[in-house]
Amino acid sequence: MVNIKPLNPEASPRAAYGARLRSSRESRGWTQDELAGLGGYSGRHISAVETGRKPPTLPFSRSMDTVFGFTSTAESFERAWTELRNGSLLEGFPEYLSQENRAAEIRLFDIGVVPGLLQTPEYATVLEEGNVRRGTITPDQAAERVEALMDRQSILTRRNPPILIVVLDESCIRRVIGSPAVMERQMAHLIEFAERPNTMIQVAPFTMGERRPFGRQVNLLTMPDRSVMSYVESETNGYLDRELTSVLPLVRYYHQLQAEAHSQAASVAMFDEARKGTPR
Repeated sequence: MVNIKPLNPEASPRAAYGARLRSSRESRGWTQDELAGLGGYSGRHISAVETGRKPPTLPFSRSMDTVFGFTSTAESFERAWTELRNGSLLEGFPEYLSQENRAAEIRLFDIGVVPGLLQTPEYATVLEEGNVRRGTITPDQAAERVEALMDRQSILTRRNPPILIVVLDESCIRRVIGSPAVMERQMAHLIEFAERPNTMIQVAPFTMGERRPFGRQVNLLTMPDRSVMSYVESETNGYLDRELTSVLPLVRYYHQLQAEAHSQAASVAMFDEARKGTPR
C-alpha cells in the first residue's frame, strides 16, 4: 500500500500551495504521474511540490492552471504563486510591483547596489545569499526572491515595454558584490542595457558631493494617465506615495540629478573601464 504523506496547509504558504495541488489532482482522480504527463513534469516533481520539498515556480504554476482550467480565475495557481512569492518580499514592495508593472515610464536612483531591474541572476543571488547569512530570510526565500526578480524583469522585453531611466550613484559600480566574475558580468549587462531603445542610464559621480539631491533609493513611476507616484524604502518597509505635493519635488530633484550626472556615453565608458579593470 502506498504511504501517502499527510499535508498540513496551515504550516506555511508553500504547504498550502502543495495541499491545494494535491486536492485538485485527487478531485479529478489523477495520479501524480498522470498529472505530470499532462503538465510536462515528472511524477517526482509533482510529489515534491505537493509535500513542500520543492518550491513551485511561475512556469509550473501556469502549466497547472492550463491543466486544471484555472487560468485567470480566483483559483489560479499563478495567483497563489504570486502570493507565496510576495510573502518573502519587503513589506510595501508588492504594492509597488503591481504599479511598476503598469507604468509607462520608470525612473530609478540607487546607492551602493545596482537596482533589481538591472541585476544579473548571479549578482542578485549573491545579494540574497548575504541576507541568508544574516538570518533575515531562509534559503528557500532567497531562491524565491531571485526567481521573482527574473520574472519582474520581463516587463523590459514585453511587447510594449516601459521607458526606463536609471541614474546610479558611482558607489553602485565601485562596491564589489560577490566575485570579480560576478561584477564583470554585471558591468557587461549594464553596457548591454544602455543599448536598448527604451532605456537611458547615467552615473552620478562621487564628485557631485553635496549636490546629489537624494540620500537613498528613489523610484518614480509615470502611469499611462500621466499621474506620477514615488516609492522609497527603509530597512524594514517600503512606502508608495501618490500625493502630488510630495511626489512632484522628487521629480524636480530627479531632473537636477540627471543634469549633473555623467552622460550615458561617459557612464558606459565607466562600466567598460570597471569591467576590464576587474581582476580575474
